[in-house]
Amino acid sequence: MEEKINKIIRIALIGPESTAKSTLSEALSKHYKTVWIKEYSREYLSTISAKYTLSDVLIIAKTQLEQEKKALQTANKFIFADTELILSKVWCEDVFKVCPDWILKNILPHKYDLYLLTYPDLPWEEDTVRENGNRRHFFYDWYEKELKAINANYIVIKGENEERQKNCISAIENFSAHI
Repeated sequence: MEEKINKIIRIALIGPESTAKSTLSEALSKHYKTVWIKEYSREYLSTISAKYTLSDVLIIAKTQLEQEKKALQTANKFIFADTELILSKVWCEDVFKVCPDWILKNILPHKYDLYLLTYPDLPWEEDTVRENGNRRHFFYDWYEKELKAINANYIVIKGENEERQKNCISAIENFSAHI
């Protein structure tokens, strides 16, 4: 089983809020007949009544990785993560001005094979957990800087609706043909 898991291409969707990461993760998992890991923060934040804390973000990050580890058991060639540790790092540093060591120490060991960096070219959609509608370009630049800092393989994803999904598939096909 370990050999099968090592052959799975791990792909993370990263980008500002309201750039279709969840929609794309689900659509790509259906296209490639595999699994995806939902953004655990949405589920977790719906269970707490107070404002989230730094400890909450750490719990979310750890649980997200645990869920991915389980999902790898049933993945088929690819696995798609709707979020990952760079997002947690940026979230902590932006809101709390500090990031837990556990997150910092685990970014490189859990580096993905490919990151799909979603560009903020879609209209903002309000929901109960989104906070930064006016700062999406700021966060896009920050995520790209973080990806460059770890020498990550990443592709910028633009376009609306089906075009956005086709751009993801093209990026994945190009990437997987060269590994």
